Amino acid sequence: MAKIKLTKTIVDAACPKDRDFELRDTTIPGFLVKITPTGRKIFMVAYVANNGQRRKPAIGRYGEITVEQARGIAQDWLAEVRRGADPSAKRIALRQAPTIKELFNRFITDYSESRNKPSTVRSNRGFGKRHILPALGHMKASDVSRADIANLMKKMSKTPTHANRVLSALRRMFNMAEVWGMRPDGSNPCRHIPKYPERGKTRLITDAEMRKLFEYLNRAEAEGLEHPFILLAIRLQFEFAARMSEIINLEWAWVDFDNRRVVWPDSKTGGMSKPMSAEALRLFESAPLLEDSPFVCPSVFDPKQAMSIHTYYQGWRRILKRAGLPHVGTHGIRHRSATDIANSGVPVKIGMTLTAHKTVTMFMRYVHAEDEPIRAAAEAVAQHRLSLVGVAQRPASTRAAIQSEPASIAPIVESPAPTLGANGKPLGFDDGDYSSRTRLGNYRPFRHRSGVNRTVPPATKRAQS
Repeated sequence: MAKIKLTKTIVDAACPKDRDFELRDTTIPGFLVKITPTGRKIFMVAYVANNGQRRKPAIGRYGEITVEQARGIAQDWLAEVRRGADPSAKRIALRQAPTIKELFNRFITDYSESRNKPSTVRSNRGFGKRHILPALGHMKASDVSRADIANLMKKMSKTPTHANRVLSALRRMFNMAEVWGMRPDGSNPCRHIPKYPERGKTRLITDAEMRKLFEYLNRAEAEGLEHPFILLAIRLQFEFAARMSEIINLEWAWVDFDNRRVVWPDSKTGGMSKPMSAEALRLFESAPLLEDSPFVCPSVFDPKQAMSIHTYYQGWRRILKRAGLPHVGTHGIRHRSATDIANSGVPVKIGMTLTAHKTVTMFMRYVHAEDEPIRAAAEAVAQHRLSLVGVAQRPASTRAAIQSEPASIAPIVESPAPTLGANGKPLGFDDGDYSSRTRLGNYRPFRHRSGVNRTVPPATKRAQS
């Protein structure tokens, strides 16, 4: 192992031997070049880390970097060693860092399978196979940036709902990457990535539509126009503000008549329990019961099976059409029920229990603003404002008459008696060939008057003449 100041001339003159040998630099202790039997010349730096381990990492191959460049790198690395760092350990850790593919597989096995429903696990696997892995699978988990996530979302812009679901899965995956030490804390690249606005928000079933719907349900029940299990399922979904899946999979074993409760052992958000209203109890007690079926709403073809999603959805569409109502998805029933719960004045916590929502934010997404409560609130605000400005409130008969009219936010002040002119008409009122919708007749502002009652504004040339 020869020691000599490494220069380009020295390195060029070094000839390969039958085994590896090294030429060490005399100016930078630890800086050397290794010559292999094949003629490869590799710059290296040898040092002892603070933990006592001997390291000899490669800097680069001669030809790719020059002698002076290699010497500069060796000096920087040795300076890091003196500060207590270990450059070689950092490189090893970076080389061994997990890829997105490895992170995703661990996310599925260690997180999703133990915390999510099988359907959610299948969805997450599909997100990875179709979107995440093709775009990011080759990257190190620690190297993924916010720009990478933004580019992936941009590619999925034509399917905004699907893109939002993928973003949610990525956000949870990178949260776990921080927990498992694959990324620094607070480095989730999904932060500040906005979701796409989703099209096709669920429409609220109005009060008038509700009346028409239940009129047809009563008629269909009395005249046998629809299958009784479909009618029962619709009424139960309204009563429990439930999801479609919770109704069609409802079993008699979950119905507790003694305590007037229904206990679902499993749902979209886990197990839940809801009390029965008097109407719900009546529906259960009057429901057709097939002795060999465990389901409250069994399949119309096989009582041993639950009603299929297709049967229920097509039945709902048919009922809406026959009732003369515009289409709304079955989830509109849950939206309408949540809105009724919120407008009934019950506390939000109790309302969330009735709908089985986990967060207030999600509960409020299902609550729609109806016209009548808004109109009543606007009228209350108007009356309060009238009381503040000292104007007598409208008589009760007037307030009752305007309930069917749009509420006004401006206070209505009684107009004073008009001043009559010589012709017996209010000042500012002239006969004309135009029509007016005012209560007092045809009114012309002062700038359009041509008679003796024409008002002259103060501080004008006409007033001074």
